[in-house]
Amino acid sequence: MLKGAVGSRYAEALYAIAEREKSVDAIEQELIAVDAIVRENRDLQKLLYHPRITSGDKKSLLSELLSGKISVVTLEFLNLLVDRQREQFLSDIVEYYINLANKARNVTEAKVASAIDLTAEEQKELAALLDRITGKKVETSFKVDPSLIGGVVVRIGDRVIDGSIRTRLATMREYLRQIS
Repeated sequence: MLKGAVGSRYAEALYAIAEREKSVDAIEQELIAVDAIVRENRDLQKLLYHPRITSGDKKSLLSELLSGKISVVTLEFLNLLVDRQREQFLSDIVEYYINLANKARNVTEAKVASAIDLTAEEQKELAALLDRITGKKVETSFKVDPSLIGGVVVRIGDRVIDGSIRTRLATMREYLRQIS
């Protein structure tokens, strides 16, 4: 519960500043890059998340690593997280920030699972169809799930469009049980 509340609150605050500064996209890219650096570097995680290392030392480290490579707004935001002992929530904050930026851009994300690998043309057609259905620009990611037997399953936020053979067979099985 705390994770989501912290992530959304800090992301909303940073997003408001980024909008005012007209740097939403730049800050988004910086946050993604910093989050990737932290995720990939175990030593950096140990230093940032260690409770006995002072916030001053953590901020000095961040400044040394990132000064001149990211904007002052992003660096000050990271320092605020350290001051408030919220640095472990960085990934959640980044995720919420991206969602806010995408919402403002009228962009949504769709995850598509198919029984077989879709061709580039099929992926393009499905993406165009999802754009029309949602009325938004849909960023699609595709994966193969052979357990579907056939068809596709599309997840857009909390909505699921299930056109898989597996689900149709399960529905038919349940229907046959009810009538027998």
